[in-house]
Amino acid sequence: MPDAMVDARASQATSSANALEVDVAVVGAGFAGLYLLHRLRKAGFTTVALEEADDVGGTWYWNRYPGARCDIQTIDYSYTFDSDLESAWQWSEKYATQPEILRYFNFVADRYELRRDIRFHTKVTAANWDEVRERWLLTTDSGATVSCRHYIMATGCLSAPKPPEIDGVKVFKGEVYFTSRWPHDGVNLAGKRVAVIGTGSSGIQSIPMIAEQAAQLTVFQRTPNFALPAHNGPAPADRISLLEGDRAAYREQARWSLAGVPWPQQLAVSWQLSDAERRERFEKAWAAGDLVYILTQLWADQGVDADGNALLAELFREKIREIVTDPETAAALTPHDHPFGAKRPCLDTNYYATYNRPNVTLVNLRQEPITQVTASSIKTGKRTFDVDVIVFATGFDAMTGAIMAVHPITGRGGKSLSEVWANGPQTYLGLTVAGFPNLFMITGPGSPSVLSNMAVSIEQHVDWVVDRLMALREKGFDTIEATETAQAGWARHMADCSMLTLHRLANTWYTGANVPGKAQGVMPYTGGVGPYRSICNEVVSRGMLGFKLGGRNVAEQCNDGEVVRLQPDVRLVLGMLEEMKLPPIESFGAQGARDFVAQFNASRPAGRPVGEVVDGTLPGPDGALRYRLYRPATPGPHPIVVYFHGGGWVLGDEQSDDPFCRDMCRRTGMIFVSVGYRHAPEHRFPAAAEDGFAAARWIAEHAGELGGQQGPVLVAGWSAGGNVAAVTCQLARDRGGPEIAGQLLVCPVTDCAFDRPSYTDNAAGYFLTRSLMYWFWDIYCSPADRTDPRASPLRGKLAGLPPAFIVTCEFDPLRDEGIAYAEALAAAGVPVEQLKARGHFHSSFTMVDVVITGVSGRMQMAEALRRFKGLPPERKQGDEGVRPGQTLSPREIAAAAK
Repeated sequence: MPDAMVDARASQATSSANALEVDVAVVGAGFAGLYLLHRLRKAGFTTVALEEADDVGGTWYWNRYPGARCDIQTIDYSYTFDSDLESAWQWSEKYATQPEILRYFNFVADRYELRRDIRFHTKVTAANWDEVRERWLLTTDSGATVSCRHYIMATGCLSAPKPPEIDGVKVFKGEVYFTSRWPHDGVNLAGKRVAVIGTGSSGIQSIPMIAEQAAQLTVFQRTPNFALPAHNGPAPADRISLLEGDRAAYREQARWSLAGVPWPQQLAVSWQLSDAERRERFEKAWAAGDLVYILTQLWADQGVDADGNALLAELFREKIREIVTDPETAAALTPHDHPFGAKRPCLDTNYYATYNRPNVTLVNLRQEPITQVTASSIKTGKRTFDVDVIVFATGFDAMTGAIMAVHPITGRGGKSLSEVWANGPQTYLGLTVAGFPNLFMITGPGSPSVLSNMAVSIEQHVDWVVDRLMALREKGFDTIEATETAQAGWARHMADCSMLTLHRLANTWYTGANVPGKAQGVMPYTGGVGPYRSICNEVVSRGMLGFKLGGRNVAEQCNDGEVVRLQPDVRLVLGMLEEMKLPPIESFGAQGARDFVAQFNASRPAGRPVGEVVDGTLPGPDGALRYRLYRPATPGPHPIVVYFHGGGWVLGDEQSDDPFCRDMCRRTGMIFVSVGYRHAPEHRFPAAAEDGFAAARWIAEHAGELGGQQGPVLVAGWSAGGNVAAVTCQLARDRGGPEIAGQLLVCPVTDCAFDRPSYTDNAAGYFLTRSLMYWFWDIYCSPADRTDPRASPLRGKLAGLPPAFIVTCEFDPLRDEGIAYAEALAAAGVPVEQLKARGHFHSSFTMVDVVITGVSGRMQMAEALRRFKGLPPERKQGDEGVRPGQTLSPREIAAAAK
């Protein structure tokens, strides 16, 4: 062993011998640290909290700048663990000021006598895992050491100030302040020339108040942000009434909501609303002055769809132009570089109006960057501003800064957390890190944290951690550690969730982009508070899935695996379907099942507008067949896609896949003709196959009359419709046309065999079940006919078919036969591409309105169809993202935002 390592071990042993020994050490005495102390003490653990400040409060101890307030209503930003505490404290305002919030934390600390377990003026400087003793050894700036079985970092997400990025500040002879470390005795700015650098939350809150004091205020802005008037005052009567009417229910709804505040899930999408309706909703939100409300309650797609978001962002821009009188200043204050909500919007009081004051000047650093700071001035390329005071409102090294400030944090095998996180934070559930036993982070990167009501997220994390420690103690385990598999799976799930939202399209402190050199990636969990809570609960119910548990007197337990393999929105959809407790569709009978599907489809939002939708009929082999034609808004003639709907040859019609057809019409710039072929049991095999061929031939022959291009058509279909499309291509080849340029088969039925693994792996729980497929086959086709290529195209001749793009989903009984068809086509010399959609189920890509993670797959489908016709891709705004099944590193997530 090297001498240096021997010396280090000896030094550590000496420190351990003199250390304070406790079961649990907590770093931080803010919202999380105080509740941890209370819970740990009640659970019987010996505990100490280490706090750098000289009193409790955490971020609310340090952030004392003028105008500092909470941006979550204080009736929601409160502890909920004790009903007596809730009754004993009454907030004076809707959004409490920093002094009142700090008084609240002091009240809590006094009420539960928490200070006796807190060591103030104590900063942890290093944390090392002792593999022999299986304990953490913490060293501090005071020289004291602490030995603990479990080490919990309650250091806060916004508590490590970001240093200024401006050269020459040290030569400035005037006063310099940071909003993140404002002097406790205040600052007198009366009659002074003040410069504020930064227009994030602290800048937007402090600028109006500084403007009222200063002789001259110059604001240096690099990036404008969206801000909403807080309309502060007493807590709204309607919210108070809801809370007091049933406090327990109100708090429980918050815990299972998406943002940690009990607002309902909005269902209306932007394109369903008229301009007048959208404006009415916006004006109501503007008047309400509630950040969570305006982020969640206007229309369902505002945070996930670029077009829906742009409508809201423009309404904000109109407000800015209305308030700010100088057009040039208004333009500089108007954000155009990020979607609304992709950066944390701010609550303000008279922020925009402040720029109408004669003593306030805005400097747009995009147009005139700072070139020099002198002893008494700030210079840009165009002007010199004489100042007495500089206020840096430059924010924080968010999410990871306070954690990494403890350096080194050394885990198993001497690994340093800074090395493990060199390319961005990797965690399991935002709570633990593989290789770092018994280390927990409250609201760490990978948890909802800053995208939620922190009060709700903090309590959930603290309860989960303490409950786990109690369970470990009860079963004799000493250590708990995340597995690499679980952590990697969580990284994939984080990436999937981030692609649901528009956060990837902005460079923000959510992604680390505000700190030069910091690895970038969407750090908070974007899947929502309630879904996250259910995942944490599932980890426990599945035997601590993703964790290794060890102890000196018990056998090691390792329950390795990924807790979430479904795409996040697919998981929600399947959860809602499960909660409905529907009987199996096959139990309805054919007509009952049709009625159910029709009712289900009628309840879904209409698809996006296209140029024109036309209903008509075409001649089939045994009478007229209905069709619905979707025409793009662009000038024609357009290529034509003949589309066949899903439904097991029993259900659905030409309208049942309406959202999918509209979406694909828009993405491809092509006419989609959805054909209503005949259904079993009234019309058994080969009715659907023959109808599909007849429809494709008629549409090709009448392309000009339909507004389409003459020449080869394309065919597409989903599920049983994919079967009809595949069969149509074979029949067209064998019967002399029509000429088909390419085929898109989405989760197609290609064979009658039920012995492939996907039928076993996905037999139940994913809506399309094995028993339902049995039912479909029995109704449509007799066993004697099932090997006919018109029923099982995999068994037909495949050479000479048009190029194919075949989509399969991971959680689908039909997965393996779709893959087999693609492989057989390729073996027969047919050009074929596959999209194997990770985390998706059979209906993912047709549920356009709810499965947002299907966007990138539909992009690929549209590109394939255009490629078949020799056309370039046609991207839609907001389509930037990743392919289904692609795993992103934090760096790649950041790249997708650029």
